[in-house]
Amino acid sequence: MKVVVAPNAFKGTMTAEEAARAIARGVREVFPDADVIEVPVADGGDGTVEALVSAKRGEYRDVRAEGPLGDPVDARYGLIDSGRTAVVEMAAASGLTLIPPERRDPRKTSTYGFGQLLDAARRDGVSTIIAGIGGSATNDGGAGMAQALGCRLLDAGGRDLPRGGAALINLAQVDTSALDPGWRVVKVRVACDVTNPLTGPNGASHVYGPQKGADPTMVEELDRALKRFGEVVGVDDLPGAGAAGGTGAGLVAFLHATLEPGAPLVVEATGLDARLQGAGLVITGEGQADEQTAFGKAPGEVARRARNAGIPVLLLAGSKGAGWEALNELGVSAVVALTEEGITLQQALSDPEGMLTRATVVACRRHSWAS
Repeated sequence: MKVVVAPNAFKGTMTAEEAARAIARGVREVFPDADVIEVPVADGGDGTVEALVSAKRGEYRDVRAEGPLGDPVDARYGLIDSGRTAVVEMAAASGLTLIPPERRDPRKTSTYGFGQLLDAARRDGVSTIIAGIGGSATNDGGAGMAQALGCRLLDAGGRDLPRGGAALINLAQVDTSALDPGWRVVKVRVACDVTNPLTGPNGASHVYGPQKGADPTMVEELDRALKRFGEVVGVDDLPGAGAAGGTGAGLVAFLHATLEPGAPLVVEATGLDARLQGAGLVITGEGQADEQTAFGKAPGEVARRARNAGIPVLLLAGSKGAGWEALNELGVSAVVALTEEGITLQQALSDPEGMLTRATVVACRRHSWAS
């Protein structure tokens, strides 16, 4: 029997690659002769680079970039498809976790480092860049990214704006003449799971600003600044423009990027569909199975594609949350939580791979496909 193992990361305990390895061990214990194919997956958030590099046997590249406040950081991106496609994560260079809570200020943080990461990938000669933009510390509309790529953001006096979202209130014009013409032949696909516009009550500043350190006064200041930015670059009401502090807008405006639902984009890029051919079982999973797993997360996308191929699906999770039953509508035959298998939280945290292997063995023996 051919078994495809395609889990997401178990957040805080295992990467997608580690989870796939643990599940595969359990499958082989029950089905020693099984052909087990490991395909780690992601949905555009943390772990996207690692999942795609692992699934496609790509390679990593390291870049020294500027962090959100200008501090140097070591950022990593991936090359897959024989070097034709680069995979980048915004959080690697412009992420919230790169700044301690007491220094977080979205008026000052910049996406400049993300731009450096994108430029390094382009210089590798890729034709496509897949960008995950979750987890940002910024609210600058991707202005810093544009500056890193050679664009000039100018005030009414023709002076370059300083970095940070608050400075955009003084934006008068954008000069893109120094943007490398090589970008014209690079397709930028953005894994974007939000539909927020750039500004307004549902925009970047109001919805995401507070979690990046903005108080109510800052939120209003940043919203006005992004409004001005949107007017100048011509992007505002576009669904998803408000993603990553408005970087969705900047990517569209400066790099003509496409904003796409994250899970389908990334799962497709892993090559899962081809791996499903001839499979008798698909096993996916993540830390908590809930309604979001079915709608927008990578395991739900795996289940959807397996259902379309007529293959039963087992989903393993650390625990079950509200709405997990929605997974049944995607063709998931069984949802097995580690907490239901007599595994305590302490055990799961101290030996996550071992406990996931154990749960896999139990699930494979218990359910109908084991016969």
